[in-house]
Amino acid sequence: MIFIYICKANQVIKKERAMRIDIITVLPEMFDGPLSCSILKRAQDRGLAEIAVHNLRDYTTNKHRKVDDYPFGGEAGMVMQIQPVDACISALKAERDYDEVIFTSPDGETFNQPMANQLSLLDNIIILCGHYKGVDFRIREHLITREISIGDYVLTGGEMAAAVIADSVVRLIPGVIGDEQSALSDCFQDNLLAPPIYTRPADYKGWKVPDILLSGHQAKIDDWRYEQALLRTRTLRPDLLVN
Repeated sequence: MIFIYICKANQVIKKERAMRIDIITVLPEMFDGPLSCSILKRAQDRGLAEIAVHNLRDYTTNKHRKVDDYPFGGEAGMVMQIQPVDACISALKAERDYDEVIFTSPDGETFNQPMANQLSLLDNIIILCGHYKGVDFRIREHLITREISIGDYVLTGGEMAAAVIADSVVRLIPGVIGDEQSALSDCFQDNLLAPPIYTRPADYKGWKVPDILLSGHQAKIDDWRYEQALLRTRTLRPDLLVN
């Protein structure tokens, strides 16, 4: 049994098993890179997360493995059919319970850090990657529990969005990142942008690190960092301060 401890809002929450993410896609090969290196690979190797990619074409009853068709009403483009999606989700649900069945859609909720924090506390989630013109709307009405967008633009498919969601969620699991405090001080965790950060050398071509960071006075350094975070947020993302 793997026990995962997640810090959220100054509380420690105990999870009794690793997070499982099932991704449904028509282009499984797009995940070969994102899932096989860096943080996501480390999480899987350590047994802290399990990520499975499912080829939607394996669930269609069409002999040519088609998963799309023309839309009723004559609109341009192709639409993902409900049958293979329903078959795949049903097969997954027969194996375990899922907390969320997510559809990556440009008109879903805009993904943000608080949402990543929330999803990181779940045990099992499904992510359905949209493709073509979209999906049969009955999928969204009857099979999906949450729709998420990573921004106000349109991608060829939802695969990149699914990779973004998986990466941002999995990195929050303790043990995935070497220094767990690092994730807690990221941008957006307190609705603020991160303050400037520096490393050696302290003086490069006359470009110097602020003296306060070299002072060794931690309380003053913390105050400086908070002031800088407020300043950067007010300048670059004032909408965050409203929230």
